[in-house]
Amino acid sequence: METSSGQRSVLTAVSEQMTALEKHDWEIWGISAGAGILVGIGLLALLFRAAFLQNGLLHLSLAISPELFFGFVALLILFNTYVINRRLQLRRMRAQVISSTIQSELVRLQSFTDPLTEVYNRRALDEMSQRFISHAKRLGKPVTFMMVDVDGFKDVNTRFGHLIGDFVLAEVATILRRAVRGSDAVVRYGGDEFLVILADATFVGGQVVVARIAGFLADWNSAGHLKNFELAFSIGIAEWSEGKTLDQMLDEADQAMYSIKAMHKKTSDGSAPASTDRHSIRPRAVTRN
Repeated sequence: METSSGQRSVLTAVSEQMTALEKHDWEIWGISAGAGILVGIGLLALLFRAAFLQNGLLHLSLAISPELFFGFVALLILFNTYVINRRLQLRRMRAQVISSTIQSELVRLQSFTDPLTEVYNRRALDEMSQRFISHAKRLGKPVTFMMVDVDGFKDVNTRFGHLIGDFVLAEVATILRRAVRGSDAVVRYGGDEFLVILADATFVGGQVVVARIAGFLADWNSAGHLKNFELAFSIGIAEWSEGKTLDQMLDEADQAMYSIKAMHKKTSDGSAPASTDRHSIRPRAVTRN
């Protein structure tokens, strides 16, 4: 959804500038047509004066001084040179408009993108969330927020180093992107926390995405990227309802996520029974009403 809106804004900017260039193009054609008409009128005037009938046939007798003839030829050459140069300038201007618009859009997108994980950054959150919520209000559709935290990420940095920690964050972002649709958004909320915004999705739809994430996470752990270490996520889900602000949604998803994290911690400490699910490394989700 946010991608299509960005594309529309870029296309609008390009269209407006191309329309301005088209006006200049029409001006050149107008000048060319006017010049052609004037030249035609001049030729007709000369030919009319030189024409006479003889034995039912039209004869032309035309005498032009060399200065006038060569001046006329020079005028045609200069005019055609001007027209060609102007059209080349317009072609270059069109290329510059397209190039500069694309570059400015890339710069804008880069300012909204986390360079490490290549997902949206915190700066883009306000604009995107308002877009998602406005879409939900306008069409009466649901929208769901998911707060994702990497359990024990500090242990990754301690045991394997910060370079591996960066690699893990990039892999987490990849897992989340694979689990959602193109109309959804993944945001690096801060540190090892990510926010996923699901367009046209209820809480149940969020659970479906959690299960999908769990599958990708299990596959990633099975590949043995980290020796004797398995990643686990704590994920909180909060479904937006009319009247709720972005801050309220983030707070609900955050509280739900910390409830799951506390449950994981109790399980790992042995103070709560361990999950009998053979995919216990997979995340679970809760919501708060």
